[in-house]
Amino acid sequence: MIGSASRSAFAAGPLQVSAENPRYFADADGAIVFLTGFHTWSNLKDMGATDPPPEFDYPGYLDMLERYGHNFIRMWTWELTRYSYAAYHTGPVWTAQFPWPRTGPGEALDGKPRFDLSRFDQSYFDRLRARIVAAGERGIYVSVMLFEGHGLHASDAPWCWDGHPLNAANNINGIDGDPDGDGHGIETQTLQIPQITALQEAYVRKVIETVNDLDNVLYEIANESGSYSTDWQYHMIRFIREQERQMPKQHPVGMTFQYCGGNLRGTNQALFDGPADWISPNPDGGYRDSPPAADGSKVIITDTDHLWGIGGNQAWVWKSVCRGMNPIFMDPCSPPIESPTPAGDRSAWVDPVTGLARLDPKWDPVRLSLGYARRFAERMDLARAVPHGELASSGYCLAQPGVEYLVYLPEGGEVTVDLSGGEGSFVAEWFNPGAGEPAGTLTVPGGDQQALTAPFAGDAVLYLHREGGEAD
Repeated sequence: MIGSASRSAFAAGPLQVSAENPRYFADADGAIVFLTGFHTWSNLKDMGATDPPPEFDYPGYLDMLERYGHNFIRMWTWELTRYSYAAYHTGPVWTAQFPWPRTGPGEALDGKPRFDLSRFDQSYFDRLRARIVAAGERGIYVSVMLFEGHGLHASDAPWCWDGHPLNAANNINGIDGDPDGDGHGIETQTLQIPQITALQEAYVRKVIETVNDLDNVLYEIANESGSYSTDWQYHMIRFIREQERQMPKQHPVGMTFQYCGGNLRGTNQALFDGPADWISPNPDGGYRDSPPAADGSKVIITDTDHLWGIGGNQAWVWKSVCRGMNPIFMDPCSPPIESPTPAGDRSAWVDPVTGLARLDPKWDPVRLSLGYARRFAERMDLARAVPHGELASSGYCLAQPGVEYLVYLPEGGEVTVDLSGGEGSFVAEWFNPGAGEPAGTLTVPGGDQQALTAPFAGDAVLYLHREGGEAD
């Protein structure tokens, strides 16, 4: 049972942190928008084992998102022209396009013309805009990733720096992002070099000018840069706000998990303390296995990318939802880098017999549960539903007490739900997330605690709402 593939209206927005329930975003009319979906590395820049890399099948990707009932993606950028990760048996990988043109004179370290950082390559921004528009036409929100930090500090030498446009050998402008010469240009994601900060601000301003009129936009400063980047990320968040304050629309800005191994690993506190509207934490505090309840201080888009890399499970989805978060999945669904497919070849995405996305079935429980969770979220009044783990013996309950309760049973079996906050009768709907099917409905009295037993084996979802309506 896969989510509806019917087209949605253009994604409503721009989003803003809900004034009624700041665990979620709301559209311009104040309606809560629960965000969930899967993202993959090459959904903006083409990537692959050939140079040039094969063209990413973006329409096929959007088809998959619709089929699973998802409405959110991170749109990835990559700062390196080529890279490799021997630890992950990846590479070498080439990437294209870039915000700046490769005009020369002279060759960069990858054998191509050097970058001219004083100009922009308009085709990059045209692609960015076109892909956000195409997503919005299907009701999908897009977080625009502005910078990428993991490849810069964690991919294999020498290309972790030799492949970067801010390497002095790779541009015609005399820009050197590695002043200490250690072969890791992490200084580019600090405020140490004013000339580079100004160049980055010009690029961010160009992105904003390109997409400001679109309602389905969010921003993310950088993917998994290290804790050295904290002040720089805070600065960029404030810079975006300053730029958009003078423009027709304002969009949410996010800061995600900082990673650089060892003592440079960032903490979640830097995310909560910062000026971002939304954050994606690391595993500290139980975000993998027993997520803490979101308190509304930030919108939390909890992301398997920052919790496992590639990982996650069905239980994590429902636990996160019942703790007031917006879960998303890092999906290794791109056509394999080792065997790239020709441009426009849908065979990497779609089974010719069933018409369904050809994906590793190992991750289907996660993909499917994200879509199922969105259906329940859209039935609920999320302006008033908040985590109430104390109301269910399983500990996982999102509720508007006396009105509605979404309960997750990680082990299935019996759960006791405290309905003392509501009089009258409640409709109790069982849902089997493993099968993707409703599994029975019954009516139970309110005003007291009720013990209910799942009518199937395995983990279970229970939705209770007042008889005669949902979340009146």
